[in-house]
This record gives sequence, structure tokens and C-alpha cells, in this order.
Amino acid sequence: NLVKLASFALSRRDPEYVGRAMKVQEEEKLRKQAKYSDELVKTVKQLGFTEDVLKNTLFGSAVFARKPGDGSAREQAASCQRVLGGCANICYEFATKRYRSNCVNWGLMPFSIDKSVDFKWQPGDYVFVPGLKQALLEMKKEIPAKVVSKAGVEDIVLKLEALTEEERDILLAGCLMNWYAEKLSKE
Repeated sequence: NLVKLASFALSRRDPEYVGRAMKVQEEEKLRKQAKYSDELVKTVKQLGFTEDVLKNTLFGSAVFARKPGDGSAREQAASCQRVLGGCANICYEFATKRYRSNCVNWGLMPFSIDKSVDFKWQPGDYVFVPGLKQALLEMKKEIPAKVVSKAGVEDIVLKLEALTEEERDILLAGCLMNWYAEKLSKE
């Protein structure tokens, strides 16, 4: 039962994570129905957009860790995050290639940031990554993004280092299972 397993995700590190992630997942379900919360509309307006941008903007949770993927639960970490509506991991570096691969296989963007960046943002802040699909198609290694926090809007550069074409295609398909299904349907 993936949902039950996911309910324990990060429970020792951040006991509030599951509740926040589920709230974001619910917001995404409403967004798909064109039911935008006042907070989402306010956030995109802070970025200089109208609420129309929400029609084509995926909304999901993200996790920041300095060096994720070195614990005993790394095999379940990416799947649990995805089941809860997660879209990305942001870190300085991944502890193992295996964990990074798990993120890709579950459709989580494996973003890294430069070690000189002081990741000072908090749960509830927003990371907006405009043009992500096009950046993936073009195999861009660095993607400009914006962080919206109580302090305002700040620029950040998210990196997709060492991304292979196959990994890119998996991310574009949404996850490894979707990628396999697409491949099989073409045969």
C-alpha cells in the first residue's frame, strides 16, 4: 500500500511533511479543474503573470536536502514523495547515483544547486520553474527559476547535471512506467 507507506515519509526528519505534501497534492487536483486558490493566484501575480499561467503550470511539492540518498530508506524515499504529489528534489549533491536514478524513475526532477547558494527558504515557499519542458527537450544543464517567499521573489539556478537523453525522456513521460508504456505502444 504505497499511500500508507508514504504516510511515514520523512516523519522523523520533518513530522509536518506529509500533511503539507498532501495539501499541495489537493491544490494540484483543484488546479486541474481550474479552481485556483487565492494563494496560488497571488503567487503567480508576484511573478508578474496572470492566473492564466496556472492552466499549464504543474503544482507539486519539493524536498530540499543537502545530500539526499544516503539513508536506509532511500529505496522508498522517491516513491513515497511521488505518491504524495512530489515533483522535485533540490540538493547540493546526491549522495548516490542510485538515489538520483530513483528520483528520475519516479518522475521527480533531480535538481541540484551550487554549493555557494545559501538555501534559506522555508516550507510553504514556492519554486517556479518556467519553461521546464522546453529546457528538458533542449537538454539544458542550468535552468533559471524563481523562489517566492515571505521575503519576496529571488532568482535561483537549478541544475540538471549529467542528465542522459533516456533520463530526460523518462522525466518528459512522467516516470519510468509511463516511458515503458510509450515505448511499447510504438512497437
